[in-house]
Amino acid sequence: MQRPAVALAKSTNPIDYQTAARPIVAMPKEFAAGSLIASHHHARAQLIYAVSGVMEIRTKAGLWLVPPQRALWMPAELDHAMRCRGAVSLRTLYLRADGCPADAPAAPRVVQVSILLRELILRIAGMPLDGDASEHDGRILALLFDEIGWAPDQELFLPMPRDARLARLCEEIVADPGDTRSLAQWAGVAGASSRTISRLFRQQFGCSFQLWRQQAKLLAALPRLAANEAVITIAGDLGYETPAAFAAMFRRLTGTTPSRYFG
Repeated sequence: MQRPAVALAKSTNPIDYQTAARPIVAMPKEFAAGSLIASHHHARAQLIYAVSGVMEIRTKAGLWLVPPQRALWMPAELDHAMRCRGAVSLRTLYLRADGCPADAPAAPRVVQVSILLRELILRIAGMPLDGDASEHDGRILALLFDEIGWAPDQELFLPMPRDARLARLCEEIVADPGDTRSLAQWAGVAGASSRTISRLFRQQFGCSFQLWRQQAKLLAALPRLAANEAVITIAGDLGYETPAAFAAMFRRLTGTTPSRYFG
């Protein structure tokens, strides 16, 4: 599929966008698969959107998985890191305080990307970095706020622990979500009893170890589903004996089936 054309000479340095004269500017940038952007923050808030590819975005609170059907709102001055799961064609909107939606949340939030919102983002990415906005550009920028809807897509978010005893356990599960070790076995990794680990999961995440691990499996599955990998292969790699068992977990967490999620 041919990617939308953008101004090739436009800067791909985020620093240039923080002091731009326009209150809303957008940076187009391409990233190779596996690209890592270390923890950083910006003076402006961001609407982070990938035309193609899946991004993993981390803050101290946890990580979000952002496929092309979603975008992520990132408040100004909030430290975050990014990893590209596959090649990513990124379009990042940088919004000055006076250019942010009135109801903009103070924490990262998933945004559902409609067909119209996608086209608006692409049009804004093609606008100049500096200079006064034309009347036509102004109408497009005004329409952007009408199309932004804050989505309750918690299946795209995985909270990460503050407790050091859970940190190694959770990072290992994120790295290998197909690991089938029991709670008792994982408790040994954390150096605590299974009862203590179970209590910590409830305290820090408000859910059971089992549900948190299912969420980690879901996040591992989404970019592979987006790449049209076979469900039977994904299910096996994630430790499920059958595709039906994987599909049942997927439906419980998302309300739909793996085959329909990206429809």
